[in-house]
Amino acid sequence: MPDRLESLLSHFAVHARMFHSGALCGLNEVPMVPEAGQLHLIKMGPVEVTHEGEAPLHITAPSLLLYPRPLKHRFVTDATRGADLACANLHFDGGIANPVAAALPPVICIPLVEIEGAAGVLALLFDEAFNERCGRRALVNRLFEVVLIQVLRHLMESGQIRSGMLAGMSHPKLRHALVAMHERPAHEWSLDELADTASMSRSVFANAFRETVGVTPGAYLQNWRVSLAQQALRQGRPLKMIAVEVGYGSEAALSRAFKVQSGLTPREWKQAQASG
Repeated sequence: MPDRLESLLSHFAVHARMFHSGALCGLNEVPMVPEAGQLHLIKMGPVEVTHEGEAPLHITAPSLLLYPRPLKHRFVTDATRGADLACANLHFDGGIANPVAAALPPVICIPLVEIEGAAGVLALLFDEAFNERCGRRALVNRLFEVVLIQVLRHLMESGQIRSGMLAGMSHPKLRHALVAMHERPAHEWSLDELADTASMSRSVFANAFRETVGVTPGAYLQNWRVSLAQQALRQGRPLKMIAVEVGYGSEAALSRAFKVQSGLTPREWKQAQASG
């Protein structure tokens, strides 16, 4: 069976950059980076996490906090004992429009012991993050990326994401159709063919897809194709070549779908990206 995560991360990678390791004491406002998420690993607490307008999170066990998109938050720890954390900014290819980042809830908190297979990686990450060794930062950055993949796997296998693309990727049958679209975006997928890929009847597939993912298969495919086109435009690829690669027969056809999806033509979108 094709790898569900590989088909996503091969197109939309994520890069971690550690910005803190060690103790935090008292009240700390977390610095935000535009269009970047954050991953906090709490080795020792307790920690209270506050968000504007929301009840605080009280974390007493070693835990992971994932913010796929920028969200203002503060840590409150004991002024004397503090808490030990390792923190990284997450730069998703495509920014906040990255399909993986967009599919996740604003905040995810998971006790570290619940992330299957992560104990060894976390032990190495903490050991490197809290010691000064040659190559430490480069190694820790890669380990944060590994932990994120393990978290995504955990979320899909545990069924904790109830709707959206990752919920579809968790579904035992729908995931086959999603992976097929991810891996072959230029194919002229029909509803019947996608249903066959998922081993479901046409009507059952269409209803299950809409209920689980939140959109029709056709709308999802258009969104995926436009996301790929945006990624290629960021890389400076010519629109004519992109149109063929993502399943549109002409620049005009891609431009129409692009405007439906984003509200802008490809040219307008590129100008907005450059000015932003």
